[in-house]
Amino acid sequence: MHWATGTARLLPRLLKGRIAGPVFLADRRASTSGPRTPATADICPTTGRGRLSYPRAEHLFKTATRALDPHGNGWTLHQLRHSALQHLADAGRTAAELQAKSRHAHLASLGAYVRLCEHTSAAVTAHTDPAARRRIR
Repeated sequence: MHWATGTARLLPRLLKGRIAGPVFLADRRASTSGPRTPATADICPTTGRGRLSYPRAEHLFKTATRALDPHGNGWTLHQLRHSALQHLADAGRTAAELQAKSRHAHLASLGAYVRLCEHTSAAVTAHTDPAARRRIR
């Protein structure tokens, strides 16, 4: 897993000296018996709190972004991923780089995230034109 600098700087506060267990923890302790008992690897050995579930993370993210969303609904984690890939595509990253970052198995899957336009086609043509008078930088 690769962390950007800002995330890497926040991780020590999130981990608070823990050396084992899940990174993102639920608000309360995990159940210790019954059919919903999580696996040992999904429980923090220090606090006894369970791993944060995807639905709970989604709820927390939507709540935190509600004031920023023009529609007032808050954004989903999927929209966050879409946005990150779109920004990388706009910055000129290749489809192979986007695939490596997103871990999509097939390049065709990136079509849902990246919308290439006429400008992209023109830029690629100009960049690879051997008879061009000036190189685009």
